Amino acid sequence: MACRQLWASRAASYLRISVFNRGFSNVVKDLKYADSHEWVKVDGNSATVGITDHAQDHLGDVVYVELPEVGATVTQGDSFGAVESVKATSDINSPVSGKVVEVNEELSSSPALVNSSPYKDGWIIKVELSDSGELNNLMDSEKYSKFCEEEDSH
Repeated sequence: MACRQLWASRAASYLRISVFNRGFSNVVKDLKYADSHEWVKVDGNSATVGITDHAQDHLGDVVYVELPEVGATVTQGDSFGAVESVKATSDINSPVSGKVVEVNEELSSSPALVNSSPYKDGWIIKVELSDSGELNNLMDSEKYSKFCEEEDSH
């Protein structure tokens, strides 16, 4: 009986989160996450960076993305651009350090890709990593999901 109550309690909790706050529900397992809600996908010495589904959900409809120049240097934790939405403008912080080797030019004409496809078509920059050890400072998907839950409960 106690096991059933625990299951029902967990199910109710899950449903409450899903119905009222779906912001952190879409977290991709193979990515690393910064506490400022950026994600990074590493492939060798290259890293693709974007903002999380949780971030875009809280921002609302994105209307403009400020992109850095190719060749610019980014530093972990420092701002490299901004996302402007109907609700607010937020800095985009780099989860890694390195040199920008590509920017998503598609965002200039279609900034809403950040909302509709934050982990695929809505990526923001690609970086040549200067210190892969910095990845240890980031959260995995499980820690990031818990981080979002705690942040939203306050």
